[in-house]
Amino acid sequence: MLGLMQDWPLTVDKLIDHAARWHGDTEVVSRDFEGRTTRSTYAAVHADAKRVTNALRRMGVQPGDRVATMGWNGARHLAAWYGIQSMGAVCHTLNPRLFLEQIAYIANHAGDRMLIADPSVADLVDQLLPLAPSICDVIWFCAAEELPAGTAQGIAFDDWIAGEASEAAWGEFDENTACGLCYTSGTTGNPKGVLYSHRSNYLHALMTLQRDALALNARDSILLVVPMYHANAWGIVYSAPAVGAKLVLPGQKLDGPSLQEQIVAEGCTYSTAVPTIWQSLLTHLDETGLGLGQLERVVVGGSALPEAIVTAFRDRYGVDVIQGWGMTETSPLATVSIPNAAVAALDQQGQLAYKLKQGRLLSGLDLKIVDDEGARLPHDGRTPGRLMIKGPTICSAYFGNEAGSALDGEGFFDTGDIASLDQQGYMQITDRAKDVIKSGGEWISSIDVENIVAGHPKVALAAVIGVTHPKWDERPILLVQLRDGVSARPDEFREWLGDKIARWWMPDDVLIVPSIPLGPTGKIDKKEIRAGLTGYTLPFDVAGQPDKGDARNA
Repeated sequence: MLGLMQDWPLTVDKLIDHAARWHGDTEVVSRDFEGRTTRSTYAAVHADAKRVTNALRRMGVQPGDRVATMGWNGARHLAAWYGIQSMGAVCHTLNPRLFLEQIAYIANHAGDRMLIADPSVADLVDQLLPLAPSICDVIWFCAAEELPAGTAQGIAFDDWIAGEASEAAWGEFDENTACGLCYTSGTTGNPKGVLYSHRSNYLHALMTLQRDALALNARDSILLVVPMYHANAWGIVYSAPAVGAKLVLPGQKLDGPSLQEQIVAEGCTYSTAVPTIWQSLLTHLDETGLGLGQLERVVVGGSALPEAIVTAFRDRYGVDVIQGWGMTETSPLATVSIPNAAVAALDQQGQLAYKLKQGRLLSGLDLKIVDDEGARLPHDGRTPGRLMIKGPTICSAYFGNEAGSALDGEGFFDTGDIASLDQQGYMQITDRAKDVIKSGGEWISSIDVENIVAGHPKVALAAVIGVTHPKWDERPILLVQLRDGVSARPDEFREWLGDKIARWWMPDDVLIVPSIPLGPTGKIDKKEIRAGLTGYTLPFDVAGQPDKGDARNA
């Protein structure tokens, strides 16, 4: 027997329809690279999205065609997303911070039909087009007078949609229709395409709106720092319109002064970014004595959350820090470090220990940890294993390899992370499987050591990697990037770690480096660190043991 409810496909056009109809006057604020602010509304973005759909149809784009975007967070980009997806085409976000060769590989693998790009990446687009022959047309996110000089082709977005009607047929297709395409970072091989469905994006939006998740509401003013090309902008491009929250889109300038000014000027109550962004903002606040206006909470993701960020936001500015975990293959949000009743009853220090974990699972998903043979491991908070996840917002196969399942026999996806689960359901990432350090048969968590060192007042960034050792297989070394204008001895950081970690976790060497490389999404790039340490050997004394006194500058 089937239920007697309306058949109402869960397609993302309904989210922007809802925002336009019931929150039409709510602002969508954009800032360009020159610092100019433009103001739109959900109703206006909705009308422009309809014009995008009509312009795409005029140019022959069909359902299922991949239409690429390469741009920053702004109202035009938001209209393009919904205009592409709502007609049944696939919005493929290209990351302009990748290397040209990676972007060309991704565009060719996706078979992109056309490209809508920001003028600031015009030089990159000019280099890309000869390498990506499937791209037939280029549109620039700008007005006619802002077209990039010297480009061989393309028209301004505003001109492209100007003559189109603000009404267009949307939706009316199966909710499992492909919606968006994002590629993984490709740190261990070629990038892989994750093809989201309308249903998965719609459900993800509802899941993130739970009180024990992002808890967005119509009273929020959201500064969306995480780029729209990074894993669906953590789904906020869908969840913010779903509740009618004000959306503040900062464009390309994500430095501390720019973000602080916008947070205060736009009355932002909520924001999202990777830890390096928040560290930059906090440094600016320390240097200037400025505040954060009405900001109430920030979400950190992409990398593990250092304790220093939590305490600085909480103690100096009264801002709650929430850690989320996910990946491109999980839409992306999967766990959030919101306290349950037992944790909420703890004192501030007791709660902090749980804030530093990646959190509890969103309703609708399932997790397990397994050993290398696939056997389930206990949820005791101590035993680490391979983290596996399952649910309607989780990748089942990669684009272009649809016949090759990415799931195990129980339907779980291997995240590539090593993690533990405790009895209260809190998950904690120990390491990426490719980064975990195995010394003498035991695992050392590079993430834990990095987070502790990040709390040192002289540290801007810290990274821990494993180096081959003749007796212990691997030993950790620590790389430190200092804050501007300070100096330090390498041994200061061993002393800092002395009573905070197990003795056998202590790095065998400390390298103070000019900079620690970051990947295109703001994460520490350990692949590049390892490449830069080619030929490096651990310091040893005459007995062949690590020389604990030899800590060096690089």
